Amino acid sequence: MTKRMLAALIALVGLFVALYLTLYKVGVIGELVCSIGSCEAVQTSRWSTFLGLPVAAWGLAFYAAVLAIALAGLTERYEDSRPLALGMLAMTGWGALFSLWLTYLELFVIRAICQWCVISAILAVGLMVVSYLDWRELRGWAETSEQ
Repeated sequence: MTKRMLAALIALVGLFVALYLTLYKVGVIGELVCSIGSCEAVQTSRWSTFLGLPVAAWGLAFYAAVLAIALAGLTERYEDSRPLALGMLAMTGWGALFSLWLTYLELFVIRAICQWCVISAILAVGLMVVSYLDWRELRGWAETSEQ
């Protein structure tokens, strides 16, 4: 499995997690299934909205964009694209930092943990690591081919 396939798979899982939380936040789902922590306390806190939209909706857009870029990177045209790899790294780095900030808020401000949010944060950090490895590999490949 290539790194971009792995990124696409992780993004797809993240997409479903973010969709689940978004559907709850907009009232389509009445109750969250949360075996660990207090998901509803986190999802109803003042921190669950960012710039007028549910944080989960931002996550939905993030995972959809990462999925699209990862799938584009699997095509022959972009399989060796260093700009695509760098863009993916920048996007996933931002996503990981945002997720870690939200985790900080859960732990130290809200004082409640949402298992789905933690899963999303782990997925975002995993995407950043995979993206970094992909970028590093393409950068190294380009340097050796130039010699």
